[in-house]
Amino acid sequence: MKKLLLTTVSMAAFGAVAPAFGADLAAQPVQPIYTKAPQPVAAAIYDWTGHYVGMNGGLGSSSNCWDFNGHTPEGCHDATGMTVGGQIGYRWQISQIVLGVEGQGNWADLSGSNVSIPFSDINQSKISAFGTMTGQIGYALDNVLFYAKGGAAVTSNTYQVKSELTGARLSSANSSAWGGTVGAGIEFGFAPNWSVSVEYDHFFMQDAEVTFTVPGGSLGGDRIRQDFDLMTARLNYKFGGPILLRY
Repeated sequence: MKKLLLTTVSMAAFGAVAPAFGADLAAQPVQPIYTKAPQPVAAAIYDWTGHYVGMNGGLGSSSNCWDFNGHTPEGCHDATGMTVGGQIGYRWQISQIVLGVEGQGNWADLSGSNVSIPFSDINQSKISAFGTMTGQIGYALDNVLFYAKGGAAVTSNTYQVKSELTGARLSSANSSAWGGTVGAGIEFGFAPNWSVSVEYDHFFMQDAEVTFTVPGGSLGGDRIRQDFDLMTARLNYKFGGPILLRY
């Protein structure tokens, strides 16, 4: 009997203490869990510094006006056609400013003609090649480059006088015209060493003094005024100048 009474009292005492013990456990503060902060991700910066070589192709149009003996207008015509060639250069990038030098040489097939006003024969002009040596200045937005260029230019020209009735060639002459060029373009770097661009150029050429001769005599001479517009697409490969990382 005593054992039964002792057991009952003990169980009652444990039941009274257990809620208080549980309340003490619930009051314990929750310890915060610390995690490592994420590391910043490096952003790539395209670097335009380095030597480059490339190829280009596009369309050209040259205005040619002939003046017989420099005084009598014979009329004007556009010599239009396609061109393909290559370029080589070097660029330096200073912050977002890009400076450069470039040489370019192209084959061309630009031709056109008109009937001479005073003589009723056909005057024909053809540009078979041209070249430029230019300086560049640009502004880079990562892998996009906006640039302008300017410098010296030369065109290789063939001039012909033909019979309007038969189309037979009466005389021809070759001439190299020197002048200047200005242009602008936008270039996109699509890989660490590769870029593509679209470029427009205008050529200001000096007047050419051309003399046409025939066996036993001369047809006289012409002053030929020429300017030249060019639109090309370009592909460049750059040596050196790896992509930089900015945090």
